[in-house]
Amino acid sequence: MSRFIFIALLFALPVAGAAPVGNPKNGALLFQRCASCHAVGPFASGGYGPQLNGIVGRRAASTRDYKYSEAMKKSGLVWDEKTLTAYLRAPHDVVPGTSMRFWGIKDEQQVADLLSYLKTF
Repeated sequence: MSRFIFIALLFALPVAGAAPVGNPKNGALLFQRCASCHAVGPFASGGYGPQLNGIVGRRAASTRDYKYSEAMKKSGLVWDEKTLTAYLRAPHDVVPGTSMRFWGIKDEQQVADLLSYLKTF
């Protein structure tokens, strides 16, 4: 019996280094911070920042309705989950010279939530 309990507890422990699972509802709340510069949804367009529809899998600086910084144009990035996670944590470390005026999100769960929300567009 004690062996069964040990094995059950072992599987209940989080996997070390595993990325947190994102919650899009929490991500929608977090996106309110981003919405002063960025838009998502059917009527999204570039404004103070680029629109973020379809951001996952998109090449950086590729929308036509926003004037990107030279640093972003030259970055050569494709916004996959790994790159977006790094950028959301520290934008100026990933793209030195970016015009994004944001210091980053340090909380891994918040980054995961925000990404899961963005993936819905």
